[in-house]
Amino acid sequence: MTKKTHDADVTFIQALAELLRENDLTELEVMREYADNDSLNVRVSRHAVQMPAPVMPATAAPAPQYAPAASAPAPEPDTDPASHPGAVPSPMVGTIYLQAEPGAPTFVSVGDTVSEGDTLLIIEAMKTMNHIPAPRAGTVRRILVEDGGAVEYGAPLMIIE
Repeated sequence: MTKKTHDADVTFIQALAELLRENDLTELEVMREYADNDSLNVRVSRHAVQMPAPVMPATAAPAPQYAPAASAPAPEPDTDPASHPGAVPSPMVGTIYLQAEPGAPTFVSVGDTVSEGDTLLIIEAMKTMNHIPAPRAGTVRRILVEDGGAVEYGAPLMIIE
């Protein structure tokens, strides 16, 4: 790598770090291709400060459309979905889309059977639509995210058993 390319890479990484800070993101990952067998892979991350979860009042709210079906076993309220063995974690920070476009049917619903590699949802990150595949075959038991909502890296998206 020449000195000129190195300086450009440092400037590029500094710009990514600034973008991370300005948009209050916890992680960015970018691959920059120069030529055959010459690329730069960069992951810029920072340790996010964990805020305690807000205490919600004990009043019952209407069930969202992605709630578990009546035939599915109800999750235990004290169980953290992230620790469930069937949890599908988010591979990136971004915005969740449960369907390919507004008005289209969702990729999956609670109770659907999926095969390994089937698209579960889309995460938009830096204007790029990333299809998130099912890591294993099984039945979708819970959808833990809302369409149009934000997701952090590692946050549970769904439970597939």
